[in-house]
Amino acid sequence: MKKKRFLWYLGGLVALVFGIVLDQWTKFLATTYLKGKEDIVLIKNVFCLHYLENRGAAFGIFQGQKTFFIITTLLLLSAALYFYIRLPYTKRFAAFRICTVLVAAGGIGNMIDRLCNNYVTDFFYFGLIDFPVFNVADIYVVLAMCLFCYLAFFYFKEEDYQYFTFRGKKSVQDPEEQE
Repeated sequence: MKKKRFLWYLGGLVALVFGIVLDQWTKFLATTYLKGKEDIVLIKNVFCLHYLENRGAAFGIFQGQKTFFIITTLLLLSAALYFYIRLPYTKRFAAFRICTVLVAAGGIGNMIDRLCNNYVTDFFYFGLIDFPVFNVADIYVVLAMCLFCYLAFFYFKEEDYQYFTFRGKKSVQDPEEQE
């Protein structure tokens, strides 16, 4: 049982570090090859690489609110860690664990930018729908939230949520491991 738990934590940590490194590497590439230069058009009038230093959130809200973003990120990371620990160590909850790792990687990736640069480097732009410029960390968070919503509404049953309350059941193992 302890070995399985250790492997879940190790896998989560490896995925988290990989996600953060990938995010930071793409931001480094964006800064190196896009900052101060013309956009790189990948699909005309649809998608391009466009360097942007974002001091706020999506759609330009909360400009210059670094402290707010750091505190919010730390709270979200705490919640993600809580859920990761509380989840049963079964395959049924693996996708939920992936969601928590993606949210954490995205949050940490953007928090690193805010702490080091006072802004977040964004560089993907969908001109077709004039969507705000975004980055890899943002993709992690959006994918995680989409997957979470799918799981919450179509996969898990009400009794599966008992692990997420402060008074709920503690995390359980596979029935075969409890013997």
